[in-house]
Amino acid sequence: RGKDEKYKVRMPKLQMVREYKDKRKSIDDVERNIFKFKRSSEEKSKKMEKEEKLFRETFMYEKEIRVLATATAGCSVPSQRRADLPVTAGEQLDVIEAVQGHAVICRNAQGRYGYVLVEHLNFR
Repeated sequence: RGKDEKYKVRMPKLQMVREYKDKRKSIDDVERNIFKFKRSSEEKSKKMEKEEKLFRETFMYEKEIRVLATATAGCSVPSQRRADLPVTAGEQLDVIEAVQGHAVICRNAQGRYGYVLVEHLNFR
């Protein structure tokens, strides 16, 4: 053995309490999750703005978007036209405006807008 190894002092490894170690890991995970949440919410808000812009162009809607009521879709309905909103059964929709006789403009959870027939909606 060399001279360096002969005089090397061994330091005892400090044992960390397991509970503290687990707490530290969970705190780190929470901090990471917060940052992931912020990123996804920013992406969602950008997507919602894009959908709103498309809605205003398609429907020539100049007024402030206000939710008049919330409704639940009674049955699944695929969209027939570009202006129609495809709906699945049990989906919650925000009613924006009642424009035509049997149709209302609604917004779904993803931020998409379109016409939905009143007979497909259940109001509370």
